Amino acid sequence: MIGAQKPTLFLIGDSTMSNKDNLEKNPEHGWGQVLPQFFTSGIEIQNHAMNGRSSKSFRTEGRWDKVEKQLKKGDFVIIQFGHNDQKLKDSTKFTNPYTQYRANLERYVNETRAKGATPILMTSITRRNFNENGVLVDTHKEYPLVVRLVADAMKVPFVDMQLLTEQMEISAGPEKSKQLHLHFKAGENPYYTKDKADDTHLSRLGAETVAKLAVNALKTLNTGLEKHIK
Repeated sequence: MIGAQKPTLFLIGDSTMSNKDNLEKNPEHGWGQVLPQFFTSGIEIQNHAMNGRSSKSFRTEGRWDKVEKQLKKGDFVIIQFGHNDQKLKDSTKFTNPYTQYRANLERYVNETRAKGATPILMTSITRRNFNENGVLVDTHKEYPLVVRLVADAMKVPFVDMQLLTEQMEISAGPEKSKQLHLHFKAGENPYYTKDKADDTHLSRLGAETVAKLAVNALKTLNTGLEKHIK
């Protein structure tokens, strides 16, 4: 069909996925930011993920509205929330995992499908949280389980990014895994004037490694998205 619109892959989520400013100097990268290099020019990618957003605040701030208005048949939406839904001290972000969080995910899925687009649910990426014995300790609690439950109940294509990134962190080990994140001594990187030890957010290496894990998993889902992966 001449002039047929390209499909679009929309990303909705938080800072682990979002585009970062000041790329020349900023060592921090979201995995969604580096995703386009793994896809062909046959699909457009719009990364709407935003630092500090939860499944709740992403909607209340009108960010989902911008995506939903553009959604058309044949599009894809990757949905990955959880990090900020845990914030007990912030009523604009916190959601109870089994009730509000679940309902929010179900609503994103239903509204995506209503437009003829394909939702893809992902669990949050893990934090680099090794204890003194070198064991990677989970910090996400019930939230990833709820993503699995929704995916199962609603037959939504699902990628367990928590599992894939746990395997990534464990395989790198307590020391080398620091390179996947933002670990700098004061003065080591001009972007940070003080010591930096951030185990949640990703370096370029971390973002590219996580994006590759996501892409390899997306290839196996048979959603049609795999046709656009290099």
